[in-house]
This record gives sequence, C-alpha cells and structure tokens, in this order.
Amino acid sequence: MATLLKPLDFPQTASRSRENHSETQSWPVAWAQPGFRLRLGLVVALLLSLLPVVPGFYHFIQARPGRLLADPLLALLPVHDVSVPTFTLIYGAIAATLVYLLPRPQLLLRAFWAYYFLQLLRMGTLWLLPLEPPTTLLILHDPVMDRIFEVTTQPIVRDLFFSGHTATMMLLALAGRGRAWRWVLGLMMVAVGLLVLVQRVHYSYDVLAAPFFGWLAYWLAGRVVLGQAPKPAA
Repeated sequence: MATLLKPLDFPQTASRSRENHSETQSWPVAWAQPGFRLRLGLVVALLLSLLPVVPGFYHFIQARPGRLLADPLLALLPVHDVSVPTFTLIYGAIAATLVYLLPRPQLLLRAFWAYYFLQLLRMGTLWLLPLEPPTTLLILHDPVMDRIFEVTTQPIVRDLFFSGHTATMMLLALAGRGRAWRWVLGLMMVAVGLLVLVQRVHYSYDVLAAPFFGWLAYWLAGRVVLGQAPKPAA
C-alpha cells in the first residue's frame, strides 16, 4: 500500500517545495532568472495595455441597458452611503499588501498576474451579463477610479457581476502568507462585501461570486509564475 501511495504524494510534495523555495527568493536572485524578468516585463506591459481600453469598455457597459434582478437578501440590509469606510478598508489593505510583497518578488509577480487575470475575467462577465443596478443604489465615490473613468459626468453603475472590490480583497488575502494574515484580510473582505451591499452598488449575487473569481485569477497566476520557478538545490 505504501508503495502505491508514494508516487501520488511525491509530485505534490515536490511542487510545494518548489513553491516555497521561489517565495523566499530575494530580488537579486529572482532578477538573475530570465524567466522572472520575462514574466515581469510581460505582465507590466499587459497591465499598461489595459489602461487605454478599460475606460471605453466601462463606458460601453454603462451605456448598455440591462436586466433588473430581484434580490431578497439585499432587501434585508439597510441603505447608507458608506464610501469612506469602504475605501479606507480597500486602500489600507492594498497598502499593507504592497509593503508585504515588495521584498518578495515572486509573490509580487504572482499578484500582478492575478490582478491582470481578474480584470479579464470581470470584463468577460460584465460583457456577458448586462444588468441594471439595484433601484436604491447610492453612488460609491472612489477617489482613484472616479478620476480614471471621469465619472463626475457619467457614474459607472452597471459594472455589477461580479464585485471587483470584493474579488480584489480576496486576491490580497491570497497574496500574503500566514494564517493570521489571511484571517484578517478575509474578515476585511467580508466587511467590504457587506458595505457595497449596504451602498446598493451590487447585488448579493455579485458579492457572493466574487471570492471564487478572485481565487480563480490567483490560481491562473500561479500556473504562469510557478512554472518558471527553479528546483531547490539537492
């Protein structure tokens, strides 16, 4: 029996060992690898290529009529403008995660790829599922996105499925390491999900689906990044 199980256990152990090895690399060690430099340069170029595309795409989404959904769970929550606590949590989590990731180039690289995949996944679901926002929506004022999309003249409110705010918080929770980190970021993700529902900028379906898409984006990023991680020395 032990002989039969050994071949099944070994690949997983080796994969985990390579992953742990890559995560502890310093910048000089990572930068010396052509694969790292290629993947870093490529993802930066891909993210920059989205900048001229994203505003036009979201204005297209905003101009397109959609379907209004019934949401019994949403009806149970109060309605309030909670823009300040929402973005305090989001940008606080982003800042803390960047501080953690900057000395860890492989984890930072995976986070960049995950964010890129998340944008593609969200643009795909938004294109496939045109929706009208909840009727009691209150405009969520994001100090960064408002400027990028120039929503002072045309607020973007039809970018519904799935919740990008909640999915981003999921990515941040996955990007770090350690149980305490993930518990704290996980609780912050739940708080952000509840706040965007109180603001009525999303349906409950958007928020509940968001962690799955965040996980999927991070998983896809792992297939890109971990494929170039070197084996640990024997």
